Amino acid sequence: MQVHRSTRVAKLATQDAAATALRDVTKPFMENAEVERIWRVGLEDIGSLSVEERARFFHATYQFLKAFETIHFHYVYGLMDKQLWDGWHGLLRHYVAAPGIAHYWKLRPEVFSERFRNFVNSLEPPAEQRTVGTLFGEQRNS
Repeated sequence: MQVHRSTRVAKLATQDAAATALRDVTKPFMENAEVERIWRVGLEDIGSLSVEERARFFHATYQFLKAFETIHFHYVYGLMDKQLWDGWHGLLRHYVAAPGIAHYWKLRPEVFSERFRNFVNSLEPPAEQRTVGTLFGEQRNS
């Protein structure tokens, strides 16, 4: 009984840490309009960003994907609830299909574990790819 409770507490803590990690990455997008613009535009049209903005987009993309790599790791090792994982998995499918992240992924796959690379490379793109850049069916002006 005590072992089961400890395992459950560990899983809950892991799931909370995963959500916190992704919130920490995305929080600046809500707090800073310029950072949000770079992220939103970079997702769908990275070529329209300046070199400096692309560098910022790449830094954000690295952090975003590293958070997902950790979430995936927790799922693989049984520390992530299947229903929660299904939500994370669905979100990741949309974002890795975004042109900006797909471009980053082609340039920098080696900074991620082989297990995560294999997983991302096996993802089927969603029928309609939706990110903050396309969620409303139209792109806002940059």
